[in-house]
Amino acid sequence: MNNTRQVTAAFFVSLGLVILGLWIYLGFESIANKDRQVVVRGLAEREVEANKVTWPLVVKTLGNDLQNVYWQVTSNNGTVLQFLKDNGIEESEITVGAPSVNDKYAQSWSSDNPYRYTVTQVITVTSQQVDKVNALMKRQDELMKLGVALSGSSYEYQPTWEYTGLNDVKPEMIAEATRAAREAAQKFAEDSQSEIGGIKSASQGQFSITDRDAYTPWIKNVRVVTTITYELK
Repeated sequence: MNNTRQVTAAFFVSLGLVILGLWIYLGFESIANKDRQVVVRGLAEREVEANKVTWPLVVKTLGNDLQNVYWQVTSNNGTVLQFLKDNGIEESEITVGAPSVNDKYAQSWSSDNPYRYTVTQVITVTSQQVDKVNALMKRQDELMKLGVALSGSSYEYQPTWEYTGLNDVKPEMIAEATRAAREAAQKFAEDSQSEIGGIKSASQGQFSITDRDAYTPWIKNVRVVTTITYELK
């Protein structure tokens, strides 16, 4: 009878030690796996064409008689506007700025300009007809044949191209970046003999739109990077 009790007691003690050992093992395993994670980034890029162009045409008129300069400015503006309309630019796409008059005699510094008055006027084309406007820019020298000289060398009067359809490509690009991140995590897990667990955190980077290069600024590069932290098992 005593032997039976001793055997029974020894069994329960052994069982308790096994259970305790298992708990300790699982505890250490949990602690060991707690910080097992991998941070990966997924990149998505694509080239798109600009769908909006802004083209400033700067007309400068010189003279010593302000009244004559005014009539010359009016004539030059009419020539430029007619040139644009004859080549498919809508009136709603054209903005005529107020003329800026510079009187050399009113300046405190001397100027080599032999004319007293310099009148600058900016006619701006803002259009979604990007291809048409791009082609027209290459023909602006035709205005010289009509007696109008454009002044566009200043940095502030350079044409600009924009891509405004970001919302159209966002969903696909985010999905593409997410897939790329998961593929990177999967490769890391295979190399480390692990398995991918759940997502601990994820952040979507900012979308950026830049010129593809300095020679074709109407072709844009859209880019986004997604950062995801996966658990490893």
